[in-house]
Amino acid sequence: MKKNYVSNSQESVRMFKSDFLEVLSKVHYTVPLYIFVPVILYCTYKSFFEAGVDFLLYIGLFIAGLFIWTIVEYIMHRFVFHYKPNENWAWAQRLHFIMHGVHHDYPSDAKRLVLPPSLSIPLATGFFFLFKALLPVNYIWGFFPGFILGYLFYDISHYAMHHFNFKSGLFKKIKQHHMLHHYQDPEKGYGVSSPFWDKIFRSGFLKK
Repeated sequence: MKKNYVSNSQESVRMFKSDFLEVLSKVHYTVPLYIFVPVILYCTYKSFFEAGVDFLLYIGLFIAGLFIWTIVEYIMHRFVFHYKPNENWAWAQRLHFIMHGVHHDYPSDAKRLVLPPSLSIPLATGFFFLFKALLPVNYIWGFFPGFILGYLFYDISHYAMHHFNFKSGLFKKIKQHHMLHHYQDPEKGYGVSSPFWDKIFRSGFLKK
């Protein structure tokens, strides 16, 4: 079987000549929690104490945000991170490597398993204003916390899949699904925090 990675070392390969850019490309797996848990709390406060969203509506919006995250995660991973640029476009090949290719070449790199703030903050900001424009007035404050919690679960569980051993249960199955994506066929198994959409779109792995 063809080897689908370069190294399983936890050490980070250098990607940039610039020390500043190199620092921006690495992040400890707990950093997203420090950044986005306050966002969840702030949005929840806005929802209840300023927007006047009642509890049941908040719960419904929160669950909707979680659900929408799952399909966004699948689409981003399959069609953005795994987009194959033209081989003649060196800049596009370089951008693909920076965004996701490095993770497949060095899947155990401990500092590149969650999105760095240099990428996660602009993405979160973009999604916030997109959803704010699409949703009814003030619904964003209940919807966005659920969406962000889905992202946090994705990021932290992604780190856990590469560095923690699960003996049984749901997380063991999710880890097996993701490891097949890395070490068997990177063109299947795009769901990271859940294989749900792989089942819907038939991009999962056949059971032997």
